Formats: sequence, C-alpha cells, structure tokens
Amino acid sequence: MTAITPGCTVARYLALRLAELGITHLFGVPGNHLGPFLTTLRAEGDIEWVGTPTEGGAGQAADAYARIHGVGAAAVTYSVGAFNLLGACGGAYVEQVPLIAVNASPPYEQWQNYRALGLLTSHMSPRPESNLDVYRQVTVDARLISNPGLAPAQIDAALTACLSERRPVYLEVMEDLWDEPCAEPGEPIVRRERPFGARNQLMLDHAVNAILTLVEEHPGPDGTPRPIVWAGEEIDRFRLGGELTDLVEATGVPFCTTVGAKAVVDEDLPQFHGVYNGHASHPDVHRIFKDWATCRIGLGAWSTSKNLGGEQCVGGDWVMAANGGVSVGTAYFPDVQLEQLLPALQDTLVKRYGSGGLAADYYAEAHAHAHAHHGAPVDRPADLEQHRASLRTSGSRSRHTERHTEHHAEHHAERLTYDGVFDRINHFLGEETRQDWTVVSDAAFSLIGSMNLSLPAGGFQSQVSWLSIGWSVGAATGAALAPERAHARPMVFVGDGAFQETCQELSTHTRLGLRSVVFVMDNGHFYGIEQMLVHPSYYAAAADAAADAADAADDDDRGSRDPDFYNVLHPWHYDRLAAVFAGKETPATGITISHTSDLDDLLTRLTDPTDPVNAGPLLVRVRLHRHDYPRAMAYKVTPPHPKGTENG
Repeated sequence: MTAITPGCTVARYLALRLAELGITHLFGVPGNHLGPFLTTLRAEGDIEWVGTPTEGGAGQAADAYARIHGVGAAAVTYSVGAFNLLGACGGAYVEQVPLIAVNASPPYEQWQNYRALGLLTSHMSPRPESNLDVYRQVTVDARLISNPGLAPAQIDAALTACLSERRPVYLEVMEDLWDEPCAEPGEPIVRRERPFGARNQLMLDHAVNAILTLVEEHPGPDGTPRPIVWAGEEIDRFRLGGELTDLVEATGVPFCTTVGAKAVVDEDLPQFHGVYNGHASHPDVHRIFKDWATCRIGLGAWSTSKNLGGEQCVGGDWVMAANGGVSVGTAYFPDVQLEQLLPALQDTLVKRYGSGGLAADYYAEAHAHAHAHHGAPVDRPADLEQHRASLRTSGSRSRHTERHTEHHAEHHAERLTYDGVFDRINHFLGEETRQDWTVVSDAAFSLIGSMNLSLPAGGFQSQVSWLSIGWSVGAATGAALAPERAHARPMVFVGDGAFQETCQELSTHTRLGLRSVVFVMDNGHFYGIEQMLVHPSYYAAAADAAADAADAADDDDRGSRDPDFYNVLHPWHYDRLAAVFAGKETPATGITISHTSDLDDLLTRLTDPTDPVNAGPLLVRVRLHRHDYPRAMAYKVTPPHPKGTENG
C-alpha cells in the first residue's frame, strides 16, 4: 500500500506530473478555486504560469504548444471558465492534440451545502456534473477528483490516456483538495501503445502487399510505376517525420503533404512536390497529383473537406492509411499502425524497385510528355525546381524594385492582393530573412493563401479540420513558448473577422515580448470565406468592377456591390490596437499597408534588428480590395455564363 506523506499534496502531485511530461508553460485564466494550485505550481518552479485574457485563448495556446512539444495544458475555473475553454478542447479532440484541461471546482463543502439546502455559490450549477458531462464529449478521459486518496491514481490514468490516445483529457479538482496530502508520484507516466503481435504482423504484411499490388496495377503509359505519397496529419501527431523522410529518400518516391501536415518535413527535400488540397491546390500540384501520378498513397492523411478541397471522395487507385487502419482501393486492413507501416512499406518498395528506384521529377516528366504531344506548354514548369522557383520569384523584391524605378507612381498605386502578399512573403522567408519563423495560419483565405509558402520542418502550424476562426492569435503564444520553436518568431496570418474574435490575445504577445508579426487580412470588413461558401457568385459578378475600382478604392473600399448583410463586420482600425496593448516596458507597434511598396518597406524593416518594429509584437493591417480572393479558391467562383451552363 502506498503511504500518504505530508510532503506531497494533490496540487504538488499534479504540478510534478505535468513537469515530468516536459510541460514548461501552463496557460489559463485564474479564479479563486484555482488559486491554491497556481501558488503550489509557482513554488515548485518547473512550470511558468501564462495568464491569458480569455480561456479560449489559453486553450488555443495550449493546443499549438502541444502540437509542437507533444503535450500541453490549460487551467481554468469552474463553469464560467471551463465552458469558455470547451471550444478549444473540442478542436484538440478532433485534430488529435494531447491537451490537458484542468478545471478547479467549488470545494466539497459547498457541494454538500447544495445537496442539503439547495445553496448555490459562485459559478455552480444545479447540475453538479454539468462540467464533467460536457467534457466527456471532447476528451478520452474525464475525471472528477473529490478524494485526495484517489487523486494520484486518477491523475495518472488521465495523463496516460492523454499520451496514449493523443487527445485531450479533463481533470476537475475540488478547491479544498489542492492542499490535502496524498501519495508521492511513483513510476513515470508513459505512453501505452497497442500491442503488436503475430496477428498484427500478418495484417501488416497483407496491407503492404496490397499497396505494392496497387502500384503495379496502375503503371504509367510507358509501363513504369508512377505512385505519389500524400503525407498527412498523423505523420506529425505520431512524430513520424523521420520515418517519412527515410521512406522517400530510400525509395525516391515523390510526395505531397496535406495542408495540415505542411512542413512536417523539410520542403526542400528533392522528393517534395507540393501541398495537395484538392481543387484548392496550386494548379501545377493538382495536375501532378491527380493527372500525372497513377496512384496515390495516403500516409496519415485525413479525409476532410479541407484536405480534399471540394472533392467528395477518394478513388479506387488510392491508399488511405489513417485512424488505425489501411484502405487499399476497396479493401480494408484494420489495426495496422502507421508506425509499423512506414518502415515495412519502405523495405517492400526497395526490395521490389531497388534503392531510389521510384525517384522521379513528375514536373519534368509531365512537361516532356506535353511537349512531345502538344508542343511546349507555356503555362507549366519544365521541372520541379522551376515550379519551386516560380513560387519564390513571383514575389521577389527585385521585380518590384525594377518596376518602382521605372514607374514609381504606378508601383505605389499597385494594390496588395492575397496572392501578392503570400508570394512576396514566400520570397522574404526563402531569400531575405536570416531569422527563423513559425508561420501560424488561421482558417479560410489565410490558410489557403499560406499553404504554398516554402518552409522548413516545423515551420507551419494551422487548424485544418475544426477551423475555429481566430485560433491563430492565441496559438501563436503557444508556438512561441514551445521549447522546440522558442528560437523562431511567430508570423501570423488571420482574417479581419477572425481577428475580431481573439484580438485580445495580442495582449499576451505584448506582455511576454514575443516579437510576433500578425498580418490582419482586412478585405473591407466582411467575412470573405462565408461569402464564398454561401454566395460565390458575389465574386464572379463583381470581378470586372473590382478590377476597375482597385486603384480608386477609398477608405470604405466597398467596390461595386455589397456582400450579404450578415457577413458585414464593423470596421476597425486594427493597427491602433497595438497602442492599446503596449506599455512602457512592453512595446508593440501597429502599421497599415495597402500597396506593394508598403509591404516591401515593411519586410526590409523586419531584417533590421535595430528597427523599433522588432522590439515587440507588430500588428499589420493589410488592406485588400473587397472582391479579392486567393487564386486557389477560383474553383468555387462560377464566372458569368449563358443561362443553363456551369463552370466545371
């Protein structure tokens, strides 16, 4: 029997266990029920408390921290705080992020008073299990801790489940338990993986052989195999970037990633052919992935609307290995784990085709084929390097500078566009800056625009299934504090409507001196993506008028017609919020940019460490025309056609 010693309390036990997991920062909003735990946490000294303006922001920070570091935690107070944290916890559950939610509840005595007298105190509900019940829907383990003697076992079970299932868990602790004695921590908390036995080996062998058969049954016209790998979110969640790199380097097989797995490995690997996102992919990437490759091998990729970008299903020439099983065409192999599949598939492909036997530049092959049959295609890259170069050079300063020299007035009047901003940023990240950056992209147009940035491993974070708008601002805090990315500055892209949801989280950036750069994509104060989803004809009908109005847009920037009334936002001067959050010892800067020359000047300033904009967070209001949208969304926009016709 484990002895209970006065040297350990429930608060200290939880603090020690969180520190044991490597957690360095705990995010949250305090309350009186949480106070005793935070006092103990500080006394232990291993974990820094990061108070955030909102519980949702704390959850977003813990989410991003966990994506990078492997596990994260947020702590709040009962009901009013816990229900605000719920959305972030729901997103972590859907996207398989190991997040620990700590909820400090009223003391045992107050619950007894309610049972006996019906007396409710602050934050209590007539339904005593209301918090616990709702968190059971978004966690793999939810525990109410009301007995100090049981607390260690309950905490250990929840934390083990968090690591093993790679999803959130919930610990509700009554206030008067924090300082109660309990047993000292015992054996370390470790992940418990599913067993791998003879039956699993047989199923794995069948799955790998089925994949090989699929590759062989879908050759190119010349009879050679032409597969492409689609690496997905579970490569990141299961920390399999090294195994993926081994697979593509050993076999030579070309690969793309999903948006959610962007930068899970270095994007300068010679086998990397781009980010595939269905119809929303870069046209060159879509052509290679869907038209040139003859079969697709999804490894850890999720079948979500965002990943498939307007496509509703995968085909019989697909492999989809995710969620603990493998689909090969119409066959399914259950209980095949990705961790075993990758090396087994690598060995099989090398044995069949030789080391590097699947190496290919599909861009060069497709270009040569098109040239032989249709003449030189002017709109397609000649090879992979030319495709990559086009993403970098289309936004180069030299191009702008040349135009600026020859046509100063015209250049100054050239309005920024979504694509222009991201093309320019891509060149800045690849060619101009010496700093490391973590790009944190919000949902909607920001995510679509940023997916073709060329980034090193670990340099991109986004929420791609839950898609809670405003996630990026709070998430940038966690991304900056995760030990693995502490050297990198956060670069945030967020829509204006999304920023209005979570703008106060910039206060935490300022308080901590994070030196983030937050680009607020202001498209004239309305929800652009919602308009695109509900009435995309708004963009098509207004395209010509928008082009004519671009150079003459005034402060209202309304263009030729308005979006649907419910998508209209109240206009903000976003850049002025920096002054609200700044303090004497905590500087923050806000600026507005509208033209390409403004962006050029800003990026030059970012390379100068002595420039005041680099002393703290930088809030950049990017003014765009109302009718502008990323080119990747063009498939959503139906251009005007004669009645009875549709755009394919």
